[in-house]
Amino acid sequence: MNKLKCFVLVIYLFNGSLLFSQDNNEKKPLVEILVDLQGRFNYEFTYADQIVKNIFIITPDPKLNLKEAVEYLHEKTGLEFRFLDGNYIVINKMNTAFNICGFLIDQVDQTPIASASIIGDADATISDAKGFFSLAVEDKNEIIDIRHLSYAPLIFTSGDFNTKACDTIKLSLQNESLDEIVLAHFIAKGINKLADGSMQINFKNFDLVPGLIETDVLQTVQALPGVQSADETVSNINIRGGTNAENLLLWDGIKMYQSGHFFGLISVFNPLITSKVSLIKNGTGVDYTDGVSGTILMNTDDKITDKFTGSVGSNFTNANVFIDVPVGAKSSVQIAARKAINDFVETPTYTSYFDRVLQDSEVENNNKQVAHSGISFDFYDTSIRWLYRPSSKDVIRFNFIKVNNELIFNESAEQNQQTTSRESRLIQNTTSEGLYYQRDWSHKFKTSLQIYETDYRLNAINVDVLENQRLEQENKVSESSLKLKTTYISSPQWSFINGYQFIESGISNLTDVDDPRFLTLETEVIREHAVFSAVNFSSESRNTQIKGGLRYTYVEKFKKHLIEPRISINQRFADYFSLEIAGELKHQNTSQIINFQNDFLGVEKRRWRLSNQEEVPIIQSKQASLGLSFSNRGWLISATGYHKNVDQITSQSQGFLGPHIYDQSIGSYSVNGLDVLINKRIKRISSWLSYSYGKNTYTFDEFIPSKFPNNVDVTHAVTLGSTFSAANFKFSAGLNYYTGKPTTRPIGNQQVEENTIQYETTNSSRLEDYLRLDASAVYEFKIISGIQAKAGVSVLNVLNQENEISNFYRVRDNEIEKGTKKALAFTPNAVFSILF
Repeated sequence: MNKLKCFVLVIYLFNGSLLFSQDNNEKKPLVEILVDLQGRFNYEFTYADQIVKNIFIITPDPKLNLKEAVEYLHEKTGLEFRFLDGNYIVINKMNTAFNICGFLIDQVDQTPIASASIIGDADATISDAKGFFSLAVEDKNEIIDIRHLSYAPLIFTSGDFNTKACDTIKLSLQNESLDEIVLAHFIAKGINKLADGSMQINFKNFDLVPGLIETDVLQTVQALPGVQSADETVSNINIRGGTNAENLLLWDGIKMYQSGHFFGLISVFNPLITSKVSLIKNGTGVDYTDGVSGTILMNTDDKITDKFTGSVGSNFTNANVFIDVPVGAKSSVQIAARKAINDFVETPTYTSYFDRVLQDSEVENNNKQVAHSGISFDFYDTSIRWLYRPSSKDVIRFNFIKVNNELIFNESAEQNQQTTSRESRLIQNTTSEGLYYQRDWSHKFKTSLQIYETDYRLNAINVDVLENQRLEQENKVSESSLKLKTTYISSPQWSFINGYQFIESGISNLTDVDDPRFLTLETEVIREHAVFSAVNFSSESRNTQIKGGLRYTYVEKFKKHLIEPRISINQRFADYFSLEIAGELKHQNTSQIINFQNDFLGVEKRRWRLSNQEEVPIIQSKQASLGLSFSNRGWLISATGYHKNVDQITSQSQGFLGPHIYDQSIGSYSVNGLDVLINKRIKRISSWLSYSYGKNTYTFDEFIPSKFPNNVDVTHAVTLGSTFSAANFKFSAGLNYYTGKPTTRPIGNQQVEENTIQYETTNSSRLEDYLRLDASAVYEFKIISGIQAKAGVSVLNVLNQENEISNFYRVRDNEIEKGTKKALAFTPNAVFSILF
């Protein structure tokens, strides 16, 4: 019995000690602990409720004195406790701002690296002669970008740095002349202006553009000054007043002839696999041809991953998947795919897009005796990038992209008490492959070889059930290219580029009518050879940077020789200013013939054509620009004036809707313009005002009058926007305004004469001004360890403004009928993605 009592007593004491221990280790609200300390030590804690709210810690040991207890609270909460006179203790959040520092050295010979740029969110600096730098940062999550002309760039977060000592950072030589960032965070984080005047968008470190919840490549580009879309589509981007066909689109060096899903409302370039985009408006490098108006370079990630990552998600138009898979230690594969979801659900976004695309098309407008049914639309794209580094000196990259759009519907009519139904369809697709090989022979010399094949096809079968007639139209493009390029870096100040490029382009156009029988097939092929050479100079202070070169092209078919100089100069002065000078001559052999209503069911009206030096000559352009930039204390101000002339254009490539709709003439256009940006960044908020002015004038000697405003002459364009970016949340809103495009109206009170409309002077009237407010928000959060999620919403045209894109006139029943195309109405969208 005594043994039993002793056992019970031991158990009781043991449990009691456990309970006492558990009680001491139990976390309590910080507010309760502060009240207890106030009573024990006769001190008053002063604080804002939100600072101590939802903080739970273990109660400090009662044996601690006040100073020891406060030190314990500081260690456990990270809050700042400050003793004041009168027995007061003030509690504040710790100031997270701090300084980082480091020494930059060459990875091989360990020598210091001077004049490197170290760029943070709100501040930037340059390393000194010893390679030393010091930079003020706001928090541990701030992105730090380290760049030097001769070295590969490095990106860190400020939390990667040792706050108690200066890190030694080794840079590896980059065997290519890299452009230094002149203006960082141009409009939003991740958009930078380089020394050669080009704009670069890094989607790995990107904020948010108003109206977008995903980084649509070609929609994002339109946020930059001097870039608009005359009809809100990515397939009709106008760079400094040019047509979309005058833009060179390269995806990892592969030329693309198709740019949009939903016939232009969504970019075909999957944002999940496209990590960086560059926009060149002038001063193009000599290693690029075509694109007399501008060049858009899209690139995938150039790093081999060492772990499996990916994402899967959906928005209101498509579902998508992306994976990045290591294949051994020297190789990795990226795969991205998207597909329309309208087979499963019809969303408000899909409906808005569908209505916008099919305005005044064969699907929407037809004879009242003909009924449409079974209308279906589908799109998908697949992108693959394989990167392999067999040695430290060799890099091999393979790219593949497949894009497809498909519209199908049935046309039915009742004749002689019998119903006849036939299918019409429109298919648009692209298949492209590219192979790239780079060899670093030494730290100073490297070579690269780029080979690609791109094939584009647009096919439509349009049936007329009343006339029992079938019309088939097809436009095909097939292009192959080989480019060899060498780069020699003689010193950190001088580098030289030389190379050769061969391009073979073939384009065919088919028209096939079954009754009465009619068949035409036009096929043209052009081969051109080009050699190019350039010299790049950067002063030791990095204040002067010059790129100059020459491209010589020989066009076999026409025995034509073209010499095209290119130059870009950037001069920094007075610490905060940069002066930019750029100029170029360019040409291109391809153009688009735009028919009003005859091609491809009226949904897609553009046929690619090759130059033949007769009705379709080689297009040539020349451009010069002068710009001034200022950057200091979060302010960024940039203004660039330019003159641009594009010659040997055809009237059929310009999309006339008035009296010259069927005319065939050769002319030119010239633009005098100004692009201005004012940007202010305050911590996590970036606000901007951009303004573009342009006077864009046609010259067609065969027309009367011979000079008149360009069809895409937008005289004034203004964008006002702001973004807010926190650790997990991003919000952006923006207002877009531009003056109405030119249009040609019928002469008032005039009757139709011989089925012909009598028009006023060409482009002497204007559409109503355009106004659109967009907004978007994205929130990222953690699901479990290693798995994140992203949710977002956006609205295009928040105010549901009725914007007129174009109008046209036609004769019906001997009366003038007006047709109008409207821009997107109120269009919501949402996205949810899981990242792993």
